[in-house]
Amino acid sequence: MPVAVQTSDIEVASGEHVVHFYEHTAELVGAVAPYLVAAARAGEAAIVIATEAHRRALEVELADGGIDLAQARASGMFLSLDAAATLASFTSAGRIDHDGFHEVIGGLVRRASGSRRMVRAYGEMVSLLWDAGDVLAAIELETLWNDIARELPFSLCCSYPAASLAGDARADALHQICHLHSAVLGASLDGERSVGDRAAENELAARLPAERDAPSRARRLVVAALRERGYDGSVVDDAALVVSEMATNAVLHAGSAFSISIRIEDSRLRIAVEDASPVGTGPGGAMIPRPMHGLALIDMLATRWGVEGTPGGKVVWAELQLAASAPGRPQTRP
Repeated sequence: MPVAVQTSDIEVASGEHVVHFYEHTAELVGAVAPYLVAAARAGEAAIVIATEAHRRALEVELADGGIDLAQARASGMFLSLDAAATLASFTSAGRIDHDGFHEVIGGLVRRASGSRRMVRAYGEMVSLLWDAGDVLAAIELETLWNDIARELPFSLCCSYPAASLAGDARADALHQICHLHSAVLGASLDGERSVGDRAAENELAARLPAERDAPSRARRLVVAALRERGYDGSVVDDAALVVSEMATNAVLHAGSAFSISIRIEDSRLRIAVEDASPVGTGPGGAMIPRPMHGLALIDMLATRWGVEGTPGGKVVWAELQLAASAPGRPQTRP
């Protein structure tokens, strides 16, 4: 069962671009509103590009959270735009104007950032394109968001209704959508098939860049996923240590971006990290655990682990034994 991170709210670090799949509007508002409230409380700017109904619902939640929307708008700290109208401002004859996108959206982010102010953005333009059947344009727009993220410091959350993603016809496109984001939020951790499962049986939970804080971000994602499932105690602690070591190895030794996935199968938790470094290269050598080496910790905690070559690099994986007690009860090492 592939696992994407499901959270009651959305925590996105600067530079991250996450996708959120939701079943109901209440679920969407319950996740996105705290993300925007946190921006206001931290003195950050918030940009919302959504449907009118969702904008109204989010603004009610922001006001209930103690945010003075009139003041936030007047100071440029809160911008609320209609998704369809904003999309139309840089499209022509059904085609996205790349220069127009950079002018309109890049301009919004630049103005909101002011004097080096952090910006959190939330958008539904890609969802409108997907729902209209223009899947390639949705992928193109997600890519353009990533382009300006390399120039400007901001975080971004995009949302898609889960119902519009069902079926196998768009599985390949959905797979591409997931991989254009640093994390996939909103999929279930239980035995039911999640949105990611419907896209591909081996959908990855997240992809992170080769940055110094990426291992800690990977650890937070896995911890959040396991706690959402009801696990606690040593299971979560051990998984956090293992994923930290794997991710650190990918960043420091492979020097590459990496993908992380976790699976819960029967009484086993499988963690895998894929990077762009071939097996047996770099300071990690042949991936043999040595005293004081990170792999020794993995060797100690895991019931078994290994490394496999891939066409683009390698996958390091480890399996942890889940305690016999049910999720939600304290877990102890066997």
